Amino acid sequence: MIFELDKDQLRFPNPALAEEDGLLAIGGDLSTGRLLFAYNHGIFPWFSEGGPICWYAPHKRCVIFANEVVVSKSMKKLLKKNIFEIRVNSAFEEVIDNCKTIKRKGEPGTWITNEMKEAYLKLHILGKAKSIEVWQENKLVGGMYGLEINNVFCGESMFSKVSNASKAAVIWLCQSNQYKLLDCQVPNNHLLSLGASLIPQKDFLEILNTKTPKLE
Repeated sequence: MIFELDKDQLRFPNPALAEEDGLLAIGGDLSTGRLLFAYNHGIFPWFSEGGPICWYAPHKRCVIFANEVVVSKSMKKLLKKNIFEIRVNSAFEEVIDNCKTIKRKGEPGTWITNEMKEAYLKLHILGKAKSIEVWQENKLVGGMYGLEINNVFCGESMFSKVSNASKAAVIWLCQSNQYKLLDCQVPNNHLLSLGASLIPQKDFLEILNTKTPKLE
């Protein structure tokens, strides 16, 4: 059963009630309060321009545990060359714009609507959303953005303009000792190559809702 949300009520059904594909509810809005409430309960928005707001809570969550990120031999060599510079929150809007417009193989368009962009910009202003940026010769060549929820970084999207730039962002984030895991939401080959795995929704929610000190 797919639930319809009321714009005037800040509530969601239990994530365990999501459909097989993870779809839990439709409707509501993208207010900062609703978005933060959703992310704190393992729910995220994902929809196309012109369609209703759809909220997902996959029964199997794709994550990368920070201490299990895979760094290939070739990637280690590349990172040692220091051709990339990692910055945080120096170009948040530019990162979203690149994630929105970059061409992706097998994908006809983007799910990052103008409404979505504005919503995450507001979260960034509030200090809830952040960008991990990869710079090369003072040009933004890759990066990712997402939300911090306790000791989890909920990744929303990433992009690369040069080979391995988005990988560099993921590796840096996992090795920064700030998070227990990176929430990737749904799997793809790129994430799996970095050590992503699927864990039960229940396990993900337990980690998400555990307030622990930053890792040493």
